[in-house]
Amino acid sequence: MEIEEDEERRRQRKLEEALEVKSLRRIISAYLNYPEAAEEDVRRYEKSFKKLPPAHKVLLPHYPSKFQNLRRCISLNSYFIFTMLQAFEPPLDMSQDVDGCKDPHLENFEHGHCHSEERNASSCQSASTSGRMCCSNHAEACPQEKSNIMSNPTTELQEVKSEQQHEPIFGSGAGEVENNNEIAECCSNDVADSNGNAFSSPHDWLDPSLLLNVPLVDVDKVRCIIRNIVRDWAAEGEKERNQCYKPILEELDAQFPNRSKESPPACLVPGAGLGRLALEISCLGFISQGNEFSYYMMICSSFILNHTETTGQWTIYPWIHSNCNSLSDNDQHRPVSIPDIHPASAGITEGFSMCGGDFVEVYNDSSQIGVWDAVVTCFFIDTAHNIIEYIEIISRILKEGGVWINFGPLLYHFADMYGQEDDMSIELSLEDVKKIAFHYGFELEKEQTIETTYTTNPRSMMQNHYHAAFWTMRKKRTTTT
Repeated sequence: MEIEEDEERRRQRKLEEALEVKSLRRIISAYLNYPEAAEEDVRRYEKSFKKLPPAHKVLLPHYPSKFQNLRRCISLNSYFIFTMLQAFEPPLDMSQDVDGCKDPHLENFEHGHCHSEERNASSCQSASTSGRMCCSNHAEACPQEKSNIMSNPTTELQEVKSEQQHEPIFGSGAGEVENNNEIAECCSNDVADSNGNAFSSPHDWLDPSLLLNVPLVDVDKVRCIIRNIVRDWAAEGEKERNQCYKPILEELDAQFPNRSKESPPACLVPGAGLGRLALEISCLGFISQGNEFSYYMMICSSFILNHTETTGQWTIYPWIHSNCNSLSDNDQHRPVSIPDIHPASAGITEGFSMCGGDFVEVYNDSSQIGVWDAVVTCFFIDTAHNIIEYIEIISRILKEGGVWINFGPLLYHFADMYGQEDDMSIELSLEDVKKIAFHYGFELEKEQTIETTYTTNPRSMMQNHYHAAFWTMRKKRTTTT
């Protein structure tokens, strides 16, 4: 009987790993499909332009050069993406056969709004190459098990350390897909851009035969990531960071005025995205751990945190994917340099880490009870299927007297999921959210509303603003008689 049970567990683990490989392949394929999808947009713009009557076309003599400039911007964005993928070290064997693996959730688990990005795949172990900010498994607060919505794969915790020595990033040329080339050419052994520059990929998991055809909605998530890079790692995103991150950092500083350098307080940042807030909290003198569910996010954050050699190392063009609400072509095509700081030189506190996996499955563990001095949630709590469960877990993992600082709206990510009978979406009002928090032992200390944007082009004619809830709650101490 035990042998049969062991065999069944092995089969289940193999299936779970295969499903995760399939989901990760889909995300990598979305990144690699970016150049061709962007090129298709340009071809569509050109097609519309050619349909203009001659008398109208002559009024726009600069348009052909505009289209060529868009292709140049796409090429440079692709260069960044391909270099990032080359640095990524998948935590799983990406060459295994997963064609027979099916999961009813696979087509929908990446659902999410761009305001706090998709919460899809699961655990990720980033590169820990010697000489870079590296990852290890000896932080105390994170369990060994990380998981996604489909499985419980075991990976190691990522702990980021400050290092002064850096190895050069692999690759020397930009990649652009021209004409109707298959996306396979983007990840073949010799990739060339429009200028003939080439770089090669040594990774078997980038083999064209392993790539998947992905829907355009997946490529849209790549575009969202590019905009998120501006928010977290560009000087142009400083205004948004000041709106969102600065109040959190000031509140943390005020809540722990006499924190010890020898024994810093521990702060968890669920939904850490590309990692800037978690890093800033670390620089403030906390043992900071970011938790992120999205492989889209984790691949990119790992690259920026672990492979950046200098400020302004990369140039991207985040605003080229929409012709709407532009003041000028120059605004639409303007470059953005990243990162605005060198993460390894930012003054992080020892123990800074990024932990990949679903918040509920990773932290709803007995080893997490009463571990954290603070939990910071920024544009996060509305990513839940069941926000009550989020609040319950936050209460459980906080120490008595610990603080929960929250910032964000209630744009519930699964509110518009239709036809998924086994999915749920609990969409509470702010009033009900606070009542649930009080039920789980929180006391409200501070509360205000702050107006902010999220990954918004600051020069766009359209600006979406949130009136975000910002609060500090404290977990009550148990009274003893």
